[in-house]
Amino acid sequence: MRLRLTRPATRQLDRALSYVEQYNPQGARKVQQCLQDVMRMLLQHPFAGRATDRPGIRRIVASPYPYVLTYRVSDAEIIIRSVRHTSRRSIS
Repeated sequence: MRLRLTRPATRQLDRALSYVEQYNPQGARKVQQCLQDVMRMLLQHPFAGRATDRPGIRRIVASPYPYVLTYRVSDAEIIIRSVRHTSRRSIS
């Protein structure tokens, strides 16, 4: 199984890390590490996130940080559809 991010998810991740880095470069590295850890964990446990009311869509919080990854699991890959701060309205 492999993991990939959609273009929108990649942009959201880049924006989130850039924003945090402006105020706290070390904090940005910690957030990035946490998000990478969550993605690695999903490769081992693809259904760890909660199912949503949208068929096939799951979500998982990158605790202790306020970021939610929304994703879909297929036979061959995990597709990260969004990386959103919890204070932002969900679009997926």
